[in-house]
Amino acid sequence: ETQGIFALHRYVSRLKEQEANSRNRALKNIFRDIYFKSAVVLIDRLYKEGWKHPKLLKALEVVQKELEERPDSKIIVFNQYRDNGIELVDELNKIDGVKAALFVGQLKKEGTGLSQKEQREVINKFREGAFNVLVATAVGEEGLDIPKVDVVVFYEPIPSAIRHIQRRGRTGRHEKGRVVVLVTKGTRDEGYRWSAHRKEKAMFSNLKRILLDLRERRKKGKEVQTKLSQFNEIKIIADDRERDRSVLRELFNFGVGIEQKRLECADYLLSSDVGVEVKSVSDFVQSIVDGRLFRQIRMMKERFNKPLLIIEGEESLFEQRGLHPNAINGAIASIVVDYGVPIVWTKNKLETAHLLYAIAKREQSNNKKAVNLHAKKPKELCSQQEYVVSALPGVGSSMAKDMLKRFRTIRAIVDASVEELMQVPRIGKKTAEKIRSLLDSEYVAGN
Repeated sequence: ETQGIFALHRYVSRLKEQEANSRNRALKNIFRDIYFKSAVVLIDRLYKEGWKHPKLLKALEVVQKELEERPDSKIIVFNQYRDNGIELVDELNKIDGVKAALFVGQLKKEGTGLSQKEQREVINKFREGAFNVLVATAVGEEGLDIPKVDVVVFYEPIPSAIRHIQRRGRTGRHEKGRVVVLVTKGTRDEGYRWSAHRKEKAMFSNLKRILLDLRERRKKGKEVQTKLSQFNEIKIIADDRERDRSVLRELFNFGVGIEQKRLECADYLLSSDVGVEVKSVSDFVQSIVDGRLFRQIRMMKERFNKPLLIIEGEESLFEQRGLHPNAINGAIASIVVDYGVPIVWTKNKLETAHLLYAIAKREQSNNKKAVNLHAKKPKELCSQQEYVVSALPGVGSSMAKDMLKRFRTIRAIVDASVEELMQVPRIGKKTAEKIRSLLDSEYVAGN
């Protein structure tokens, strides 16, 4: 309803290929459905007839008019979907004076993609004038070094205020620019447009409140906190090894304060009690095969009062790697029954982010439970010793064991010099100096 027949036809074509080469019953049942079959026939007919979405025609009109009036203009057209981006580039390049290029993220299993080197080449050519129109997906919202863009076109509104501002910020940096947002009446476009508007309005209202609060504190001579994270009511600690930033980006859009640290277990800490491990469907099955799963579950159970496992994705667990269903069911039963760790399924990154936010908000309401890296205290003496030492700067549970093996007692670690600390594997000079500084510094109570 908001994109067009071209993108829909490509999507259905991919589904057909998957259905032909897959044993997925759900997918095969979809293609047996009489209503779905009728829809596919209609899509094929409209595609062959060359039917175009009115929004596409309007986007072409906006670009053509801009370049006719100002031939030296540079234009970015933002579009959510790669398939639709391909059609946009093809249609734009049919217009005299338009030299359009597609700018998307890296190649997925199926479809179009650009390596980082190719992305840099496209940006350089756009900057130098080899292209005057850039059709970009979300990858173009931040980090682009483009000195001058005259017009930014939103092919569809987006519900995120942050992304809305980032896209608009591509124009008007050095001189006046223009932003065009295309909205299809009677579709989700209208809801997204007003959602972004309300969120942006609330964001500016909050910033104004913060600014007034800072001014008031200065007048009263109070200490001013300069970190915006101080104003985030909900905070989540995320493991800094997480490569996919999609969940963090969504959490940030919710107004969550994000802190990234190296976590020994769990991907996210939502409170002093709750640690969450997130696994895709394929990674969950792979972790059963390579033995990681139960090691991670055991560590989470030891560290947190309320550990949680999230399995993310719509694929079937029982079609991964040919692993026998009994092995998968046995693993799930053991996690839930033997370890007492609940499992929650989410369809995608957005659902995962919503769930993390809901749990964190519930846990941290009324300052009930602040996020704490050291949550559940162990009972065994050796575990208690590791627990204490692992709290030192740059020291996790693994390094804590190495330090205790080397020095034998916590007292010996406290008395050790920088040079002696550096004799422990993986402890360099900076880490040793940080440890020594912590142990030697006088305690000064905070406000």
